[in-house]
Amino acid sequence: MNFTLHLTERCNLDCVYCPNPKSEKRMSEDVLYAACELAFSRGKSAGFCFFGGEPLLEKDLIYKCIDRCTELSAGTGKNANYKMTTNGTLLDERFLERARAVGMMIGLSFDGLLQDKSRCFKSGGGTLDVVSEKATLLLSYIPNAYAMMTIAPFAVSSYFESVRFLYSLGFRRIISTIAYGSRVKWTDKDMEILRGELEKTAGFYCDILVNGSRFYFSPFDSKIRDCIKEKNTADHCHLGFRQMPIDTDGNIYPCTQFVGDKDWYIGNVFDGIDVKRQIEISKRQSTPEECRECGLNGRCTNSCGCTNRLETGAENRVSPLTCTYERMLIEISDRIAGELYEEHRELFTKHFIGK
Repeated sequence: MNFTLHLTERCNLDCVYCPNPKSEKRMSEDVLYAACELAFSRGKSAGFCFFGGEPLLEKDLIYKCIDRCTELSAGTGKNANYKMTTNGTLLDERFLERARAVGMMIGLSFDGLLQDKSRCFKSGGGTLDVVSEKATLLLSYIPNAYAMMTIAPFAVSSYFESVRFLYSLGFRRIISTIAYGSRVKWTDKDMEILRGELEKTAGFYCDILVNGSRFYFSPFDSKIRDCIKEKNTADHCHLGFRQMPIDTDGNIYPCTQFVGDKDWYIGNVFDGIDVKRQIEISKRQSTPEECRECGLNGRCTNSCGCTNRLETGAENRVSPLTCTYERMLIEISDRIAGELYEEHRELFTKHFIGK
């Protein structure tokens, strides 16, 4: 069973696009240990993603989780795996030594060259220099760590340069998305600029692959891989099953953007998951009606409940922004795939299929 543990609602940054509420709430040890027990009670393994707020404000809780899961793993024979999403400002060698020892995968929220404008300390100071230094430290311990770049409209003209900057720091896995939610406003002009930046990034991406270097860039890799899978379906979320968030009070919800909404509550760490309700809630997710006849339906993220909720307030209603962005990505990704397949077929097969 896989859980995202919302260890705290506190954060030491004030990011311009962040939609998450902030408070002094933190997870108690009782809730943490109950979550560990529940995760090991079902399935062949237990998975934990440390989340916030900023999870590194609660390093001791992370250590306690790992210690308890080590005991449970020894007793049950089940493995535990760990992930974390962090802004990186509080990373240190002691933590990274422990993370490496348990094989923790770490995603660093890092917007590249626009970091000082989009991800600032609460005092208003920029974080580019600090996070760049921490990124180097992170990669020295966990070379396969990935950068998570979120691009707001005011930063879109630096998209390509930011990707190149993150690559120069040593990241070979970059997950990139545009900022969604009420705190950002995308215009047609912004989307035109975004297309140009994605085209430049596509050239950079292809050059790296052709030169024999390793590079995973999620906007392109995910679209191409999804297209050539045996089952032509995008990596849709599965509300209430694949990765369930647990809030600071121990309540369980189907996905991050539903935390705190009683209509989407599916249980708690002390009483367990209400399976009937879990199944009922999973059925609420469907392809938006306006997307069902679209030829790209199987390849876009139109059924991502979190994104739809952020943009439209409803899990099954897609926004014009999402539609425009997805069409753009698919068009560029298909062109990349066609060129690589025709001119570098062995490389294409090895990178996207793994044969």
